[in-house]
Amino acid sequence: MFTGLVEATGSISVINTNQITIRTFIARELNVGDSIAVNGVCLTVIKAANDIFEANLSPETFKVTNFSEKKTGDTVNLERAMQLNSRLDGHLVYGHVDTTAKVIRITKHNEFYTLTIKIPAEFNHYTVKKGSIAIDGISLTIADETAEGIEIAVIPHTWENTALNNLCTGRSVNIEFDIISKYIEKNLIIYHNKSRINLNFLEENGFA
Repeated sequence: MFTGLVEATGSISVINTNQITIRTFIARELNVGDSIAVNGVCLTVIKAANDIFEANLSPETFKVTNFSEKKTGDTVNLERAMQLNSRLDGHLVYGHVDTTAKVIRITKHNEFYTLTIKIPAEFNHYTVKKGSIAIDGISLTIADETAEGIEIAVIPHTWENTALNNLCTGRSVNIEFDIISKYIEKNLIIYHNKSRINLNFLEENGFA
C-alpha cells in the first residue's frame, strides 16, 4: 500500500514484456521482496545492487499500464511501500492501475500547471470534483470536470520533483481511482441502491 507521494524518480535501464530495470539512488535501500510503486504500479523487487533494481512484469501489467509505451532512458516515479507508523499525507493507493488515460493539454499558469486528461468513458463515474486520483503514482486532486476531461492542478514542487515534467500532450498516464468509490459502487449494485446512498447523500456528508 502506498500514499501517492513520490519518494524519488528513476531512469529505465531495461524494459520488456517481463522485466524492468531502473537506476535510482534509493535502490541501495531496497531488499529483494520489497514492494515498490513504479509510475503507480506495485512491483516486487527481485534484484537490488548499488543504484540499480530489477522487477518482473506480468503480461497483464505490461498490457494495461503505460509500460508498453516506455523506453530506455525514460523517467518514472518511485515510492516504497508506506509504513503504518507514518502520516498518510496523500491518500490510500494500492498500486493497482485501473486504466490509462491520454494527456490532452498542459497549461502553465506562472509556476503552476493544469493537466487536462481524458479518462475512458467507462470510468467517468469514478471521478468527482475535489476527489482524489493517482496519476502515474502521484496522489492528486481533481480540480474540475469538463466535457474534455478532468483537470488536475499541479503545484510547482510536484511538477519539479516528479516525472510529470516529462509529460507532453498525447502521452498516456497510469490511472488508479480512489478505492472508496469502488466499494460504494459495489454495495449499490449488490443492494440495488436500497441503502439510499446517492450523490446527494455523499455531497451532504462531505464525501463528494
